[in-house]
Amino acid sequence: MSARRGGSRPAARARPARRERGSAPRAKKRPPLSIVRSPAHAAVRRPPRPAGVAIVTVSDTRRGLDDRSGMRATELVERAGHDVVRRAWVRDERGPIRRTVEAILRLRAVDCVIVTGGTGMASRDITPEALAPLVQRELPGFGELFRARSAEQVGAAAWFSRAMAGVAKGRLLVLLPGSTPAVELALERLLLPELPHALRLLGRFQPGA
Repeated sequence: MSARRGGSRPAARARPARRERGSAPRAKKRPPLSIVRSPAHAAVRRPPRPAGVAIVTVSDTRRGLDDRSGMRATELVERAGHDVVRRAWVRDERGPIRRTVEAILRLRAVDCVIVTGGTGMASRDITPEALAPLVQRELPGFGELFRARSAEQVGAAAWFSRAMAGVAKGRLLVLLPGSTPAVELALERLLLPELPHALRLLGRFQPGA
């Protein structure tokens, strides 16, 4: 039957819009990328022996049981299967900081030195300046990645940190903030997963190193 005059007509079905000639097709959603390490990379992350790690706390007040960041660093290093071969505490002064780390770098058992404290922008934060003469080669990627990860914890204030890593007397030297969350982030997410690989590149696992 025909529709009555003046009556409503049935709604027309919407047709899909035609893609113009030459226009790019719509991008399909892709699954998030996952990091896949090659067997070769996985192999270099397995150390032939535990790494010898020294932990130095730079502070005018934190010592012994009051040094929570140093205690946490010790716990994480040992849990990862490495040895803490030296612990030291030093006040926030350039001379003592440099002399302490210099003496530790002469120890044959030390492969890596972790220094916590004194990496901010306050007037007493002088660890990077104190140890700059010992650094033979900077590894800027460590500080860059640390600040990127740190932003998840402290927001934009992450750029206040001058955390860094470098090579000193053939050893890995890592400078970290004194806060316990920052130490945990740096060790768990950056340093310890790649420590054997880094030390292998520095030749620390070679006989006689």
